[in-house]
Amino acid sequence: MERLTHREAPPANLLISGARLFDGDSGLEGVQLDVRVVDGTIAEIGSDLEADGVETVDAAGLTMTPGLIDPHVHLRTPGDEDEEDIASGTRAAAAGGFVAILAMPNTDPVVDSAAVLGGLIERAGEQAAVPTGFFAAISRGLEGRELVDMAELAARGAAGFSDDGRPVERAGMLRRALQYSRVTGLKLTLHEEDMTLTAGSQMHEGAVSAELGLHGYPGIGESVMVGRDLQIARYEHAPLHLCHISAAESVAEIRRAKKLGVDVTAEVSPHHLCLTDELVRDLDPAVSKMNPPLRSAADRAALIEALADGTLDCIATDHAPHRTHEKEVPFEAAPNGVIGLETAFAAVYTELVAPGLVSLSTVIERMSAGPARAFDLPVPALRTGAPADLALWDLSESWVVAPPYASRSRNCAFAGRTLQGRCTITIAAGTVAHRLAEVAR
Repeated sequence: MERLTHREAPPANLLISGARLFDGDSGLEGVQLDVRVVDGTIAEIGSDLEADGVETVDAAGLTMTPGLIDPHVHLRTPGDEDEEDIASGTRAAAAGGFVAILAMPNTDPVVDSAAVLGGLIERAGEQAAVPTGFFAAISRGLEGRELVDMAELAARGAAGFSDDGRPVERAGMLRRALQYSRVTGLKLTLHEEDMTLTAGSQMHEGAVSAELGLHGYPGIGESVMVGRDLQIARYEHAPLHLCHISAAESVAEIRRAKKLGVDVTAEVSPHHLCLTDELVRDLDPAVSKMNPPLRSAADRAALIEALADGTLDCIATDHAPHRTHEKEVPFEAAPNGVIGLETAFAAVYTELVAPGLVSLSTVIERMSAGPARAFDLPVPALRTGAPADLALWDLSESWVVAPPYASRSRNCAFAGRTLQGRCTITIAAGTVAHRLAEVAR
């Protein structure tokens, strides 16, 4: 069954001329070529291609990559459409170079029935600018007590199962969920948190939390649950995906599990790769309060190393919109979460690629093929005959992150920062989903 849905739009017909192409799967590492897209398909890749009547985009000095995939987005639909809706969230995704996203089920009502899931899929078919899939909950109401009807939800088109926002606290519940999900062929994706260790926490537990007098969330609050869940997955011989890994201790658990043959994939968010708990000193919850929290420089270094060596398979934004007034309160009272679709690639490029910490090819793989393979989605490719799922970037452009955003919300971790690299065109499922007008000649 097709698990990604988007609105119908005219197919792209373009000749993109002279871009540098990066796609490790296709053996392209910075070679300058032309790409002709005809009726939404990559019809030809080569040098000095003729336009043959289609519009030509002069991409000299620009970089083309496979389109990005985000397996962890909060669209706040249904229930909180003033924070985000399918149309605005997918526009934000397209502006960030994403050609597919997966949305989390912690909505109002929770996506724990075929009726709610079906309504979302129908809305996406009318509103989504890029192909969009939806996770269903693991437990009814995200309460961790009763499993959803996984077979029914899988048949209706669920992309997987998650109680994201909450951990599966009961080990027996997780074991049963793994058993049932394996029958559906879909994967569980888990929020990893031992809430007996994190209750009342406001930020990472460390020197900064001590100085600020804020209750801390220790790294072990994440890693002990990671270790438990990986042991259960190993026992059940079941695949598992771990959300927004943030702590060095969690990286160690995942690395060990992979060596033991556990079928686990894991994601890390741009804000955890690029920022640390030092940012919390400003006490601005709109940019620095999220769960899991920004952690220490040592944790950040461990995450970057794990991204580079493949221990962490994906970069995922955990895009979490909030109303402005909800974040304009004392730090302790504010909700967790930051938006990130429009800044994800630029932030990682600025903080990891430009300084030489991680290669551009690795970042592209972790933001495109990696998430696709983790959730058995089509892998975007710069290859003749492939559907046009691509992004064109100006990696030389510096820009200040500031409103207006395509997202309905403004709580961005990188607000006010100067980032390098901007998406100029996104073609998703063969249609132009995002475009800066000045690119076309």
